[in-house]
Amino acid sequence: MKILISGSTGLVGSALVPALQSGGHEVVRLVRSFGSGAGSISWDPMSGQLSAASLEGIDAAVHLAGENIAARRWTATQKAVIRESRVAGTRFLAETLAKLRTTPKALVCASAIGFYGDRSDQRLNEDSPVGTGFLADTCREWEAAAKPAVDRGIRVVHIRTGVVLASQGGALAKMLTPFRLGIAGIIGNGQQYMSWISLDDLVTVILFALSKGTLRGPVNAVAPNPVTNYEFTKTLGRVLRRPTLFPMPAFAARLAFGEMADGLLLASTRVEPKRLMESGFRFRYPELEAALVHAVGS
Repeated sequence: MKILISGSTGLVGSALVPALQSGGHEVVRLVRSFGSGAGSISWDPMSGQLSAASLEGIDAAVHLAGENIAARRWTATQKAVIRESRVAGTRFLAETLAKLRTTPKALVCASAIGFYGDRSDQRLNEDSPVGTGFLADTCREWEAAAKPAVDRGIRVVHIRTGVVLASQGGALAKMLTPFRLGIAGIIGNGQQYMSWISLDDLVTVILFALSKGTLRGPVNAVAPNPVTNYEFTKTLGRVLRRPTLFPMPAFAARLAFGEMADGLLLASTRVEPKRLMESGFRFRYPELEAALVHAVGS
């Protein structure tokens, strides 16, 4: 297949592109830099710049682009950037694909389990209602922005991703230094649930979503065994063979990270991959310790 990918240089995109190419697919990158050469198509979703004609012949699209939610403190301006980079970009791409003479068979869009908000120890799946708060509102609008593609008959899959475990980027990469120095510990009371997935499994989920013609709508991209922050902390310490004796109380997390602390560090989201399991997907790393060993190379 000829597959269009936005966000191809990010953590997930950088792993997805070679996986697609090794499977014999042709990858076309949707990039923000104009005049970027063969195998790339330039676009600017904020100003509406994208040649629809250049997308003719695309068999499927994977939309991963968006502002990093943990790049900086959540000021009003930064929250607007995060939301618009997802909502406006998705809507523009969906509208453009919907106008093509021959539309792609599938559009796989990134989303996040932030959709569910802070839900304590509730077991959540794709049938659970949207939560409250900035992340939940953003994810709801983000997914709704693909409606032009849905209305045109394109099969749209929203990949609601949990914490991605990879040493080369994302949350785990930021944790490794304090853990290796032995100055890490639980955050808050440690009882908040973390729903996670290995990078390898996430790439396979996207490949699965592209090929599984009956899969559409929201799909939770999380391993089947979520853990509390306490369990995660102790497991990572054990994998790295380092102590985890320095907790970060909730007030300290809020002082350091502001509103982001409540949205990313202290929120509890216990998510199950119901639709993947029902569709026959098999995780390579369903258990946390094996996933961490693989990710950090211990």
